Amino acid sequence: MPNLFKAFKSKDADEEIDLEFDINSPYSSSFEMPPDRRDNQVLAVWGSPSSGKTIVSVKLARYIASQKKNVILVLADMSAPPLPYVCPAADLECENSLGNILGAAHVDGNLIRQNAILHKKNEYLTMLAMLKGENAFSYAPYTETQARELISELRKMCDFIIIDCTSNITNDALSAVSLIESDAVLRLVSCDLKSISYLNSQLPLLLDNKFNANKQYKAVSNVSSFQADENIEQTVGGVSFKIPHSDEVYRQFLSGNLFAGLSEKDSRDFRKAVSKIANEVFCL
Repeated sequence: MPNLFKAFKSKDADEEIDLEFDINSPYSSSFEMPPDRRDNQVLAVWGSPSSGKTIVSVKLARYIASQKKNVILVLADMSAPPLPYVCPAADLECENSLGNILGAAHVDGNLIRQNAILHKKNEYLTMLAMLKGENAFSYAPYTETQARELISELRKMCDFIIIDCTSNITNDALSAVSLIESDAVLRLVSCDLKSISYLNSQLPLLLDNKFNANKQYKAVSNVSSFQADENIEQTVGGVSFKIPHSDEVYRQFLSGNLFAGLSEKDSRDFRKAVSKIANEVFCL
């Protein structure tokens, strides 16, 4: 499938992304898809602070791109824009802002294309994000209308859309609308009491019918080797996915290069978890 944003890329040859995941892994299990939707296109990733939302969103986008399928990654955070710690600036074709899209009176496909961020080494990946130093007051304020128009237009452009939401949905219209309008929600929580406390305080909000709890996949992230299944079950309850800690992933996070490949033995179970999520949420 050709990249719908390719016309906006430079003519430099793209580096082919490596197929690093084992999609036929025995790690996969049969998790039943939400009964009301089997053609998931938009996934919203949400969870408690520091639960790994951006890391998981980026790695999911990279996995889908590694299958040579177009994917759009929306980085919704306007308080701490993720782009500077997601990939080096030198890897970007251009730096356009999500603020230009949401700040417009009306969101359409041309506006999105003009403000898309393209990756030099991955022709299947497109990003929408705020830039370094920007915040919610850098552009004209937006409402739920622009957020809904954005998601609606993205559906027309690409088969796979991942939205990295902020934790605080009460003050972030894009994240709140994404949880409502998405086909599936990946709900992350770390296996610690602070993360559990935050999740418990926010769950009453997510129980509103408009958020459709039936489409939410529960996941525990950054699971350490000493945390056995029975400990996780006791702390967070039943989950659909368990995402283990990886030192290699953490080093990529610290160095601002999360789109880099994973090759170390320590990352094997993390890669399997990402492929499991992609396969079961998007039926890849």
